Amino acid sequence: METSNSPHVPAPQVPVMTVERFSELSGLTPDTVRGQLNQGNLPLIKVGRRRLVNVALFTAECLQSEDWH
Repeated sequence: METSNSPHVPAPQVPVMTVERFSELSGLTPDTVRGQLNQGNLPLIKVGRRRLVNVALFTAECLQSEDWH
């Protein structure tokens, strides 16, 4: 099996969440979260007509950023 030098990313218990729930947990207003989604600063996934924050991808992107040490 091949080993990796990238950080281990634990699987989030909730891979996606609503804008409202992400807002509650992050302390951002729902409008701010929607704005960040619209600008492409937060990853989103569409399920039917709903737009959900892709928490799993967001976590992975944060851990892989250059500032992570």
